Amino acid sequence: MEYRRLGNSGLQVSLLSFGSWVTFGKQVDEQKAYDCMTAAYDAGVNFFDNAEAYENGVSETVMGKVLKRTGWRRDSYVVSSKVFFGAVAGPGPTQRGLSRKHVVEACDQALERMGLEYLDLYFCHRPDPVTPIEETVFAMNELVRRGKIFYWGTSEWPADAIEAAHGIARRNGLVPPSMEQPQYNMFWRERVESEYARLYRDIGLGTTIWSPLASGLLTGKYNDGVPADSRLDLPQYEWLRRLLLEKPDTAERLEKVRQLAKLAAEIGTNMPSLALAWCTKNPNVSTVITGASRVEQVQDNMRALESVPLLTDDVMSAIETILQNRPE
Repeated sequence: MEYRRLGNSGLQVSLLSFGSWVTFGKQVDEQKAYDCMTAAYDAGVNFFDNAEAYENGVSETVMGKVLKRTGWRRDSYVVSSKVFFGAVAGPGPTQRGLSRKHVVEACDQALERMGLEYLDLYFCHRPDPVTPIEETVFAMNELVRRGKIFYWGTSEWPADAIEAAHGIARRNGLVPPSMEQPQYNMFWRERVESEYARLYRDIGLGTTIWSPLASGLLTGKYNDGVPADSRLDLPQYEWLRRLLLEKPDTAERLEKVRQLAKLAAEIGTNMPSLALAWCTKNPNVSTVITGASRVEQVQDNMRALESVPLLTDDVMSAIETILQNRPE
C-alpha cells in the first residue's frame, strides 16, 4: 500500500481508504462491516471514513463496534466523522449546521457512538449559509485545543470558502483546515482539477475523494441494466438509481463506460481497477475512499493499485479521448 501526506499536515494516509456511506447500517451489518474493515486493514488501509448523517449515526455505531472488536492499536489507524446534516431524523435548527453549539455537541456525540476518545479527522460536511465561517473556524480550533480532534477540513465547499476559512485561521493564530472531501471520478472532475487548483499551491490543501466509481456506474455493472443482486435493485436505493440512471446524459455515460471497459481489457485490467487507478494518478488526491458490502469487493478494490503502472501516458491519453471532459 502506498501512503500520501494529507495536505499541509504531517499525517500519512493510505492511498486507498475505506468509507461507510450507503452501506453500514443499511446493506452491511456488524459482521459484514467487521469482515470488510479487517480485509481493508490487512491490505494496508489505515483511514476509515464516516459521518454523523450516515444512517442517522448508526453507521458510526457499527464502525465503533468493529474498531473495539478488532483490538487494533489506536495509533495504527485514522478515523473521521463529519458534521452538518445532523444525526437524527428531521433535525431541529440546533441539531444541524456548523454553529459552535452543533459542531461541539456533534463531535461529542460521534465520539460516544464510536467509542473513541478523539477523532483524527473532522469534516464540515457542507458549507453552512447561516453560520459565519469565522464561528466555525473558532469552533474547530477549540476541538483541536481540547484534544477531541487532530485535524479538520471541509467537504464539498467552494474554493473561496475554503480560502476564507484558511485566512481566518492564519490571521487569528488558529489551526487551519488541512483537507477537503470532494466527489471525484472520471465523470466528475471540475472541482478537483480546476476550482481547487490554486489551493493545492497556496495553502497545501489535501483531498480525501469520495465516489471514485461514480456510485458503481464506473464498474460497468449497469451497462445493460440493473442486475438483480445489485444495490440499485433494492427499494431503499431508488433515489440513487434515479440519480445515476435516469439523467439526460445516462446513455452517453454508459457508452463511455463500455469503451473504457474495452480499453481496460486491452491493457490487462478491469473497469473498476481502471477507474480507481485513474484517480490515484492525480497527485493532489491524498486518498481514494472506497466502499464495499462484501469482502470480495474490498479485495478487488485493493488490487486496483496493481493497475497503476499500466496507466502510461498513452493510456491516459486514450482515456481522455473517450471521456472528452477535461476541465479547462
